Amino acid sequence: MSYAMGTATTTNFVAQPRHSRREISPGNQNGFISFKASSRIPIMPSNFNNSASIRASVLTDKTNKRVEVDCNAEICRFCELGNLRSAMDMLQNSKKSQLESSTYCSILQLCANHKSLQDGKKVHSVISSNSVDVNGLLGCKLVYMYVTCGDLREARRVFDGIPKEDVFLWSLLMNHYAKVGDFRESITLFKQMHHLGIDANSYSFSCVLKCFGALGSLVGGEQAHGYLLRLGFDSHNAVGNALISFYAKCKQIESADKVFEDLSDRDVISWNSIISGHVTNGISEEGLEIFREMQLLEVKMDLATMVSVLPACAEMGRLFLGRALHGYGIKACYGREITLNNTLVDMYSKCVCLDDAIRVFQTMNERSVVSWTSMMAGYAREGQLTSAIKLFHKMETEGVKPDLFTVTSILHACASNGSLEDGKNLHDHVRRNNLQPNLFVANALMDMYAKCGSMTDARLVFDEMIVRDIVSWNTMIGGYSKNCLPNDALNLFINMQSESKPNGVSMACVLPACSSLSALERGREIHGNVVRNGFSSDHHVNNSLVDMYVKCGALEVARLLFNMMPVKDLVSWTVMIAGYGMHGRGKDAIAVFNEMHRTGIKPDGISFIAILYACSHSGLVDEGWRFFNFMRNDCKIEPKLEHYACMVDLLARAGHLTKAYKFIGMMPIEPDSTVWGALLCGCRIHRDVKLAENVAERVFELEPENTGYYVLLANIYSEAEKWEEVKKLRERIGRKGLKKNPGCSWVEIKSKYHVFVSGDRSHPQTKRIQSFLEKVKTRMKEERHLPNKRYALINAGDMEKEEALCGHSEKLAMAFGILSLPPGKTIRVTKNLRVCGDCHEMAKFISNMVGREIILRDSNRFHHFEHGRCSCRGYW
Repeated sequence: MSYAMGTATTTNFVAQPRHSRREISPGNQNGFISFKASSRIPIMPSNFNNSASIRASVLTDKTNKRVEVDCNAEICRFCELGNLRSAMDMLQNSKKSQLESSTYCSILQLCANHKSLQDGKKVHSVISSNSVDVNGLLGCKLVYMYVTCGDLREARRVFDGIPKEDVFLWSLLMNHYAKVGDFRESITLFKQMHHLGIDANSYSFSCVLKCFGALGSLVGGEQAHGYLLRLGFDSHNAVGNALISFYAKCKQIESADKVFEDLSDRDVISWNSIISGHVTNGISEEGLEIFREMQLLEVKMDLATMVSVLPACAEMGRLFLGRALHGYGIKACYGREITLNNTLVDMYSKCVCLDDAIRVFQTMNERSVVSWTSMMAGYAREGQLTSAIKLFHKMETEGVKPDLFTVTSILHACASNGSLEDGKNLHDHVRRNNLQPNLFVANALMDMYAKCGSMTDARLVFDEMIVRDIVSWNTMIGGYSKNCLPNDALNLFINMQSESKPNGVSMACVLPACSSLSALERGREIHGNVVRNGFSSDHHVNNSLVDMYVKCGALEVARLLFNMMPVKDLVSWTVMIAGYGMHGRGKDAIAVFNEMHRTGIKPDGISFIAILYACSHSGLVDEGWRFFNFMRNDCKIEPKLEHYACMVDLLARAGHLTKAYKFIGMMPIEPDSTVWGALLCGCRIHRDVKLAENVAERVFELEPENTGYYVLLANIYSEAEKWEEVKKLRERIGRKGLKKNPGCSWVEIKSKYHVFVSGDRSHPQTKRIQSFLEKVKTRMKEERHLPNKRYALINAGDMEKEEALCGHSEKLAMAFGILSLPPGKTIRVTKNLRVCGDCHEMAKFISNMVGREIILRDSNRFHHFEHGRCSCRGYW
């Protein structure tokens, strides 16, 4: 080999001393080494030039090599010591030629350990400026550093620009996408990896199954299951556990059970996954059975086992087992674990052991927002709303920031207790913290306002929402229906269909609005919508449909639909029983009740209210007593005020006023205005003025602001023609500033409602209506059906009373229906108050006169007028 000398002379070098090893610098191309003269070397004779220069070259090479080795070694040493600052300083002061790829990897690992994104980016900058190839291990380290430091976007950019044949790199990125909740992107990476022919490993399968489970994508998960079977990963414990969890999240618990049974090597995670799967799918009893099997096989439980089993104890009310697990947790030194304590607080509160829940909560050395929320939910569950609200404010003062679940939980508590003021205060907190844009919070606010009866506030929240989901629409529609605003509910349902497709809940929410209005035609349209969209199998929708047909007067259609229902729950039977009761068919109601009892469905308190109501409105006194005693003695249901009110109504309607009065005196609980009001109604029916006066004073003490009871007594006086007493009572009403709800009736013609009030002459068809009623009045006089003037309720002459009677709203609505509907069509009229006796008699006469069925629904019940008779038989 020849060496280029400073004198440009060349010579053949044959021998070298042992210490002068030659090193070729990586930066020196063509294999030449340059020697530089040093001032320290004395001038030697010319024949010594070659050997002296060579010795200098050797010394320089050795020094450079030592510096290079020392630089990489020193940085790695700093990395091993965790000294990121010194490592970074040395890196930035080093030359490009001095650094090895492994050194970059070491310092990137240290940046990841310290989660120092800033330093990691500096290292990446040095790598880029030094034109170092980023592939293999160095590429993996860069991606790892970025994902660990939280910069997933930059990690993906590096990932997309490097060769990636190693499954580890794909799994790494997939896992971090899953951690941040971007499950779809993780699945996309898995598919890309498969498309490139890179076989997945157990980690990537576990990750992608988790993603499919989180998204509820059963088909995608099943495809991944088939893929891993082909690669032979079904025997891997981690993959099996992931499959169990996936199927459980997709509500395929039978598939989860099969994977669990086929798993040869089960660890505690396998048992925890299958137990948790059963519990979260509402099969807590089976979850506890698996837990018992786990104990028999002596599989040692861990913290996750207890956290999975305790919710099952709460669900099943297994307080003894819950306490045993609590004791085990303490002995196993889990007593300070926050997840266990949170679950214990929830378990004790759901098992109606609020004191134990409080004790666990107070002894917790560390509390998370979950701890506070669980405790608040416990208070709310026991009806201690004030304590829940106080705890919420205490949590704020301790610096714990409430999460969305906390806010929605407290809002639901306010809704359940009807606490509008507390709900509004919480709404202020929501505004201050800018939480209202959150969809779940906005929906909870609307639900709270709706259940507290403030639909104006609910609508304000609804109108301010930027994004609405199906829950938002259903909450508002249901709120309008339950707050006696049926027209608003129907209008919003129409608006909804232009923005969102209704679901089964939407139908169940809007149908009560049709029921309230007796809007049969609109109800039929919604029924058609139900059939077209495949909601016919939804038993909640079916129950609402039966209720709608019942309350719209189509009792036979309701029964036909009831008979077709594949599954009948307690609500289904109760709706049908109440329906027969409303239509005065008490014996049919009793037959349905007995049929329900034979099928093994146990009646509850509401079912007994329905059957007692049916007996009352059909004059079935003995049967009513039998059901009342059956409820108390056989079903062990303690009667509530509603049941006592039904019994008083039963006796009073049948004319047993004194017996009803004594029954009230023997009640074990203090009677309320509803109980006394039932007796007052009986006094009107049987015109017992003296008892009415006594009963009315008791009612006025209990509900001094309820105008209805004052009006009822005034009507009793009017019918008895005690006009001076009527005057005094009306003056009393005026002094209190009370207002009577005006009586109104309406009839549906071609899906349009025509509303009439007493004495109304504003309708375009008024002349035709009055002419028809005059003809009816004339015919009634000819056939000696004289108007009952005591129902006129005014102190005037016979002529004025007759005119007043002719102007009653139900008569106007009936007349308009007969004039507007085609021959043979049933006339359906609804009134907001009780039908008056004279209108009742005229309706019977008109039904016979024109040969039409008239169905009149008043505030108490239905009246079916046909051939001059009424279905109520006088019990109304």
